[in-house]
Amino acid sequence: MRSSWKGAISFGLVTVPVSIAPAVEEHNVSLHQVHAPDGGRVRMKRWCELEDREVPYREIARGFDADDEHTVVLTDEDLSALPVPTKKTIDVLAFVDERQIDPVYFAKPYYVAPEKAGAKPYALLRDAMRESGQVAVTKITLSTRESPAVLRVHDDVLVLQLMVWPDEVRTAEGIAPQEAGVRPQELAMAQSLIQTLSTDFPELAGQLRDDYQVALHDLVEAKLEGAPVPHEAPRAAAGDNVIDLMAVLERSVKAARGGRPAGADESAEPAARAAAGGEGEGSQGESGGAAPGAAKKAPANKGAAKKTAARTAPAKKSAAKKTSTTQTGAAGTNAVQKAPAKKAAAKGAARRRVS
Repeated sequence: MRSSWKGAISFGLVTVPVSIAPAVEEHNVSLHQVHAPDGGRVRMKRWCELEDREVPYREIARGFDADDEHTVVLTDEDLSALPVPTKKTIDVLAFVDERQIDPVYFAKPYYVAPEKAGAKPYALLRDAMRESGQVAVTKITLSTRESPAVLRVHDDVLVLQLMVWPDEVRTAEGIAPQEAGVRPQELAMAQSLIQTLSTDFPELAGQLRDDYQVALHDLVEAKLEGAPVPHEAPRAAAGDNVIDLMAVLERSVKAARGGRPAGADESAEPAARAAAGGEGEGSQGESGGAAPGAAKKAPANKGAAKKTAARTAPAKKSAAKKTSTTQTGAAGTNAVQKAPAKKAAAKGAARRRVS
């Protein structure tokens, strides 16, 4: 695994030489911008507004507009010389209970690997943190940004979870509904639905699937083969959950238990209203008992689990690449001849736009 940063963890007088590497990688169909009429590749150029010309990357710097007339130019040398200790050190500030940290603060995770000289202190820190059940709050500078982070144990390795600064988290004031008037019967039925749909995340994680990437890959393949483009099936109109909330919850619980679509059992509505304390305004004053199934967890929906395939493997780059570089003989009745680039013309390799 290729490292993206090398330095050391510092806690107390102990120093642990380490390197970090991203813990996640995306598997997306690779797309790029093209000119819609002919499929020509669109490229971005670094253009200087004052000299009205394209400039090479080596002449690129960063700037801060102090006002309308003054721009402060900052070079890579200026930025690398900033007196920031965390450029090469993961400085442990304190150890805390991870449950005290709201997940809204968490950002990108990195695996932390020990260097050869840091194997023993790395294992010592890992084992001590595992025994204590706490995580380390740290800071680190990556590229041009310093971030708070949490150092925690994952299996047998340390993970550095970047965080956002507390003042970057926006307030949620005004978002929550005021005086929604949730009745005890509705709360009990909602809890019953939650219990019915409850499962273990490790089991669920193996069933998660990126439907967007699957659909995008199928779209690319269909256009390459000249096949009909797949379209989303029409969905039934959403009902009014405000008027018949208890009925909707009742049908949802039954559907989750039996593997049926949520709107399939229309006959459950009268029974749901009875569970709510009767139809009409008289039901508002009744506390009612727990909804059926609220005290006992129903078995997991095996039928729904079977329908959920494992997350698709990434589409082959060659398939995505064919969308812009398909040879003249590629299938597709709606292909439009693309003007060849100079290099392609020299080689005699004409390309076609697949739309």
